[in-house]
Amino acid sequence: MTSPLKGITILDLTHVLAGPFCTLSLADLGADVIKVEPPGRGDDTRAFPPFKDGKSAYFAAINHSKKSIALDLKADDDRIVFEKLLARADVLVENYRPGVLDRLGYGWEDVHAAHPALIYAAVSGFGHTGPDKLKPAYDMVVQARGGTMSITGEKDRDPVRVGASIGDIVAGMFLTQGILAALYDRHTTGTGRKIDVAMLDSQLAILEHAVAITTTTGKPPGRSGARHPSITPFETFHGSDGQFVIAAGNDTLFERLCVCLGLPLAQDPRFATNAKRCENARLLRRLIEAITLDQTCAHWIARLTAAGVPTGPIQDVEQVLKDPQILARNMVVDVLEHGRPAFKAAGNPVKISGMADPSTRPPAPSLDGNRGEILRWLETPIAAKRPR
Repeated sequence: MTSPLKGITILDLTHVLAGPFCTLSLADLGADVIKVEPPGRGDDTRAFPPFKDGKSAYFAAINHSKKSIALDLKADDDRIVFEKLLARADVLVENYRPGVLDRLGYGWEDVHAAHPALIYAAVSGFGHTGPDKLKPAYDMVVQARGGTMSITGEKDRDPVRVGASIGDIVAGMFLTQGILAALYDRHTTGTGRKIDVAMLDSQLAILEHAVAITTTTGKPPGRSGARHPSITPFETFHGSDGQFVIAAGNDTLFERLCVCLGLPLAQDPRFATNAKRCENARLLRRLIEAITLDQTCAHWIARLTAAGVPTGPIQDVEQVLKDPQILARNMVVDVLEHGRPAFKAAGNPVKISGMADPSTRPPAPSLDGNRGEILRWLETPIAAKRPR
């Protein structure tokens, strides 16, 4: 079996989450990722709890399968090593504030002039252009400014941050997408491209219904809890022992739902179309819950599933990690330390025919832990590299 990015070398200058999430995705697809870290402290997430045997589980989950070398890009000897790495790499990934690498002589213009086939991929809070390009940002800042928090949470209550760090993660996904496109382009042109992904831009890009509603009606959507503002019924409902979800996304599914619940509503003019159901969403929820409150969530999930109505439980992360479907898809993997499982991490969600999908991953590197191996590799002759 071969991996699509086998033979591609990624020079990773990123830290915390957006950039490391991108380079982890590339490593899962077979790329060799060399993580360049500041001497002494390394990536900030090495200090993030929880810890096991003195090592961060957070760092291990995002940085397994990579190699580490510590370099001070202001020190002459380390700059010599870094420039040798640039000559060998296919992609440089960085998530510094715009201008930081330019001042060190490693911005896009300098790197492209010296290595025209190298792809330069940058992710930052606000991008490399625009009036706010130099402002600092974290996940919560872009969730707030980018509109995501305005539609997240319960009606008439304070906006909340999405529980997962989607400000970082979505930007990392878009950066991965850009890198793959640039690798494909280089196969034809032989020339590297600069990729500039902003976390703020990435938040707007995922607000599909919110943009449509705002630009069409002139009124931005507010918070609606778990309910989708454009599809009904599409939210949480109470059973006798908790809550579960029903997502009846079209008229046919709504009819099936009505049959399952014994509710004669499919032809009722208040609910006959999705638009009408959205107008009467609160009333419809009360009518549905008058039925569902009499039985357990498991009862309704089984019954609706048998009828082909999309439904499911609301699981915590411990339950997700034990979910038979998740396990069948190899989505919980062991990160090894000294050949034995030490941490758990999410598996690779991209399943590709002919590519191995092992249940274990190599360890996250210790800071500067691969220096000797990397320096020996740099001393080997450079084989003629065909752009790919």
